[in-house]
Amino acid sequence: METGIKTLISLSLICLLIVFTSGIGLIGVRRLSMDLPQLLVGGRSLGRMLLWLLMAGENYTSYTFLGAAGWAYSKGVVAFYVFASFTISCILTFFIFPPLWRAARTNGLMTSADYFEDAYKSRWLGVAAAAVGFVALVPFVTLQLTGIQIFLQIASYGKVTSVSAAGVAFLAIVAFILVGGIRGVAFASIFKDAMMVGALLFAGIALPIHFAGSPVAVINRVLLQYPHWMTLADHGGEFGLRWFISTILLAAGGAVMWPHAVAASFSARNEDAIRWNAVRLPFYQLMLLLVYFAGFTALMVRPGLTGAAVDQSFMLLVQEHYSPWVLGTIAGTGCLAALLPAGAQVLAAASLISRNIVGPITGNREQQRTGTTRWLVILVATMAFGLWAFANTTIIGLVLMGYTIIVQLLPGVIFSFLATPPKAISIGAGLIVAFLIILSSAFFQIRTFGGINIGLVALVANCLGIAVSEYFCFVASPARRLTASQP
Repeated sequence: METGIKTLISLSLICLLIVFTSGIGLIGVRRLSMDLPQLLVGGRSLGRMLLWLLMAGENYTSYTFLGAAGWAYSKGVVAFYVFASFTISCILTFFIFPPLWRAARTNGLMTSADYFEDAYKSRWLGVAAAAVGFVALVPFVTLQLTGIQIFLQIASYGKVTSVSAAGVAFLAIVAFILVGGIRGVAFASIFKDAMMVGALLFAGIALPIHFAGSPVAVINRVLLQYPHWMTLADHGGEFGLRWFISTILLAAGGAVMWPHAVAASFSARNEDAIRWNAVRLPFYQLMLLLVYFAGFTALMVRPGLTGAAVDQSFMLLVQEHYSPWVLGTIAGTGCLAALLPAGAQVLAAASLISRNIVGPITGNREQQRTGTTRWLVILVATMAFGLWAFANTTIIGLVLMGYTIIVQLLPGVIFSFLATPPKAISIGAGLIVAFLIILSSAFFQIRTFGGINIGLVALVANCLGIAVSEYFCFVASPARRLTASQP
């Protein structure tokens, strides 16, 4: 079959899947007035299943298809940190999100920054939380653009340039989220998740059977060629045992702080829907194991990929050994896995700016903020496009960059549950200390400290900064000393 015909078949399938899935999402919101609460938190009315689809869909993105396979291909067992981190994040979700939901329902909160402003009665802390969330989300949206670009390039057999592919992704993300909002993402995830299950079963079972006879045979053959691929090295550098453990903790804490994850919890109908999902979501990650099998298969069949090319490993295998019908279906499903989460992430980033930075400055009413949020959706997507154009890193690199930034909001949320929470200035001091470490490590290209992920080092320093600042606030406050001394 000629390359032109194969390209037409695979790209047509991708377009068909995207249009059909977008149609499902738009049907779900066809009778709703897309005001700000509906746009950002789905009218606070999502039940168990829609919330399940939304939260699961936000966690299984381009990383699931490409980054996980790429790391299994290039790093081996190090990639398995995701299993532990996601399970721990679900435990944190069970305990952290219900009180956040109660505060949101009572006080009309719509963003994670709203919570900081409300809990600490500090507008400037809300602005700071919005800025942190925004900065963390841009590389995460860039991750989705990178994913769609890879899928379109491979599905077109190299006919579509990377810039054209990323441009298409940019337009698709903006168009969908402006019309469908967060509820549209949840409804569209119904079909997307069904397609993902099928695609991952193919990747993790059909590919290993085709090339080795079974997934077990793939593992055995990889171990023969790469004897240490399933062993964590106990050294003080990157990807050693200490890095592995610290990255698990970093990613687990960061997962519950993503603005789109917090917004998803705010969209729940009740607390029970949140807890129900937290208990069951870990089972969803069993699909991730299938992606690792695909990455190991690619390593066995097509070794030698390096750098950002490792993210393409298993898709190149599909391109070279399967029909364009199979390639188009797998690539189309991957595009959906990037498009829908990217929509939720862009919307969350835009809402942080419109509600917590621009809104308080301009004094806009809610109807005006809805329009501002729509314009900011375009701006955020454009910034992600710009970062994609200049970034030269793997998908996993973008993921860890985002987690290092967003996890710094975790102490502020946890300490807000105390009977006497810290002062807003103490939370701000902790953030400043953390970001001084993050910026310094980025400038000097330091990724670990004694083998520990630098993001976790910054998180510990964040907590120490809060404690020290709170101590000095206590020393400087006679009223607080008097209260503490009374029996």
